[in-house]
Amino acid sequence: MNHLKRKCKFCKEVLTGRIDKMFCSEYCRSAYHYQINKEKEESFYKRVDKQLKLNRRIMKNYNKAGKATVRRELLLEDGFNPKYFTHYWKNGRGHVYLFCYEFGFFSMKENDQPKYLLVRWQTYMDQ
Repeated sequence: MNHLKRKCKFCKEVLTGRIDKMFCSEYCRSAYHYQINKEKEESFYKRVDKQLKLNRRIMKNYNKAGKATVRRELLLEDGFNPKYFTHYWKNGRGHVYLFCYEFGFFSMKENDQPKYLLVRWQTYMDQ
């Protein structure tokens, strides 16, 4: 007989049943794996996806009417990162707008202040 009592990897309760059992319940198994995955370094894909969604949310918040001009520093303070975008659109004047899904921005200066012109994707931009 084995005198060492096996314990749950998560809650450390004594295990009963199969010899290869590692957890006392589904909750402990799930909680253990959640904790392990949470401690792992965040994947590149998740970091990029998280930043794209944050950029979109910030632009949506500042751009209620479909077009707005906002000081660059305000967006950056909220966590906006202009290096992350999903696609771009070039207008007839050659200005390139970078988009995070349906919300886009164009870097500009107004009164010597760096700003972003925020826009929402329009159907005419599809062409």
